[in-house]
Amino acid sequence: MNSSPRTAYILQIHKNPDQVNKFINQLISGDQADVFVHIDKRNYEDMNKKIIKSPNVKVLQKSIVCEWGHISQVETTIHLLREVLASKNKYDFVCLRSGQDLLVKDGFKDFLLNNKGKIFMDFINITWKNEGAMRINWPNITRKRYTSAHPFRIYRRTIKALYDKGINLFPNTNYWPKEYSFYCGSQWFTIPSNVANYIIEFLDNNTWYLQYFKNTYTPDEWFFHTLIMNSHFKCDVVNNNLLYLRMGEKLSERNSPVYLTSKDINIIENSNQFFARKFDDTIDYSVVEYFAKKACFVRGKAAV
Repeated sequence: MNSSPRTAYILQIHKNPDQVNKFINQLISGDQADVFVHIDKRNYEDMNKKIIKSPNVKVLQKSIVCEWGHISQVETTIHLLREVLASKNKYDFVCLRSGQDLLVKDGFKDFLLNNKGKIFMDFINITWKNEGAMRINWPNITRKRYTSAHPFRIYRRTIKALYDKGINLFPNTNYWPKEYSFYCGSQWFTIPSNVANYIIEFLDNNTWYLQYFKNTYTPDEWFFHTLIMNSHFKCDVVNNNLLYLRMGEKLSERNSPVYLTSKDINIIENSNQFFARKFDDTIDYSVVEYFAKKACFVRGKAAV
């Protein structure tokens, strides 16, 4: 891989290799980036054969089963960050994306060059009630993504309602420093390479941190936000992960973003974000083709 300053994209993928390849081609066009790919273990053998071969693309040999709302989401990101750092290449930024993202606006490289040192991730203001996701010990079976009024979904609401009233029946008893505050947001981020290095060094020297999150609910939405916002990098954070998505409103979709279609093109382009998710070429092939074939994404200027 090229050793010149550039962006390292780290992708978590599990399906639709042709669509993923279109996204990768967007990212490496003009030799602007390297892409590190983690394939879910359940689909590794099949997808690994189909991901494009390029000096700018590396598929991780280490593969794990990556579950929604599970610590495996965090562990996958950590594996990817370690792979970036182990490459010894010089990167200006590390950008976490999924295989169901697409680049939807040009000028991203120029944008990053004009915003060196900035951290792009979104976060919300939380209260002690929100912290139930972290303060309660959630067994693995209760953390799965259920798309109906499943008994474990009702269980979660019941346990959380009790927590909101000051009753924590199943507290998370792992060590947590009193001076550390929790922060939450969408898991996708763009961070300077020195922040990526800080994250890995911190985790290597503070094994209690990962341990605390192992039985929490949706840890991927808290883990990196909390780590960064409790560090000296807090002042560099911009509350914007540069990604357009729209969360579902129906019971079956409430925990995930909805699939974007051709009807959403104007909304996506007017969002002024560089990326959007989630796309699926088996649901709407035309919208994937539209952004994949759009004018060159390497050139162009962007404003903050």
